[in-house]
Amino acid sequence: MLKPFFCLRSVNIAIKLLYPSVIPANLAQIKLWIENIFVSKLWSIKKDNMIKSKGYAAKDSTSPLEYWEFERRELGANDVLIDILYSGICHSDIHQVHDEWGGTQYPIVPGHEIVGRISAVGSGVTKFKKGDLAGVGCMVASCGQCDNCKSDQQQFCSEKKTVWTYNSKDVMHDHSYTFGGYSNNIVADADFVLHVPESLDIKKVAPLLCAGITTYSPLKRWNISKGHKVGVLGLGGLGHMAVKIAVAMGAEVTMISHSPRKKEDAALLGAHKFLNTHEAEEIKEFSSYFDFIIDTVSAPHDYNLYLALLKTKGVYICVGIPAAPMQINGRSIMGGNKILTASSIGGIQETQDMLDFCAQHNILPETEMIDIDYVNEAYQRVLDSDVKYRFVIDMSTIEK
Repeated sequence: MLKPFFCLRSVNIAIKLLYPSVIPANLAQIKLWIENIFVSKLWSIKKDNMIKSKGYAAKDSTSPLEYWEFERRELGANDVLIDILYSGICHSDIHQVHDEWGGTQYPIVPGHEIVGRISAVGSGVTKFKKGDLAGVGCMVASCGQCDNCKSDQQQFCSEKKTVWTYNSKDVMHDHSYTFGGYSNNIVADADFVLHVPESLDIKKVAPLLCAGITTYSPLKRWNISKGHKVGVLGLGGLGHMAVKIAVAMGAEVTMISHSPRKKEDAALLGAHKFLNTHEAEEIKEFSSYFDFIIDTVSAPHDYNLYLALLKTKGVYICVGIPAAPMQINGRSIMGGNKILTASSIGGIQETQDMLDFCAQHNILPETEMIDIDYVNEAYQRVLDSDVKYRFVIDMSTIEK
């Protein structure tokens, strides 16, 4: 099969032959146009081997998700085909469907919390076999050769070749845009597929592949363990996982919230203490108290208030992404040599470690199962904070 590396040289020749008088301002645009034509033609040679799929997609930033049939790339030597059983709903799905972060390519099939069973494997795959329970998280490929990729930081590929599970140009395969887990199947590079322990409840596993790794990664990186006092800010999809994982690591965990209604839920999740930030006396009691605070809130909030709750040399870890820039007084960090940091998802091996850790400690997210045709209502309920604490789509319902 011809490869797209041929395209760049061909583009330069084609431009000179077809557009000898083109003005420089239009050169890049014409080059991209011709390259896209060549790429699409070259990669359509084996179109007969494409995988037929069906899912739910949005056609633009204001339309609802609706049924859509499409094709996925052919199964390569190092690929697996997964029949998707369950797909989690992440708030970032909503952001991208509505193009709130910019750059969304339509139609978009969201979903990067995917669990299913392998139905086919490529000729070079040795780590998986047909029938294995498997998961796919936030990314499906990277260059594999740079320092970051080789050190299990594929999400930070130095060559900028991280391929996200949806709404991402697959520069490592056919240069098409990826489609996510709100669908009946997915083709993925075996090196980016996770073994899901059979001991875990398959109906609840999916959110671990985003919410689970997003909170596990910084807790593990900072070696949180017995004797540490950890505050978790925000009780939602990320926050409830942070509580469960930090407790399993042996830390004393305090839920930090402005809503006293969440005190009982926090206790049920395993939190040892509860701090109501609307109570001045409680704020005073927890001043300079925590070794770590993990901030899961994505709405605007007062970072300076919470930084004051850290001990000297305490660490404040942001995993939520508010739309507005952070407003921080330098003295809030300098007073006590405090550390302000952030964390994204984890690499593939770390994600596997997280799944194994959760199986060992029987950690699962709190979920609500829905049919795929309820997805638009579920999006609104996520925006209204009306879910405890993650929706999971039963993908068998797409066959209705």
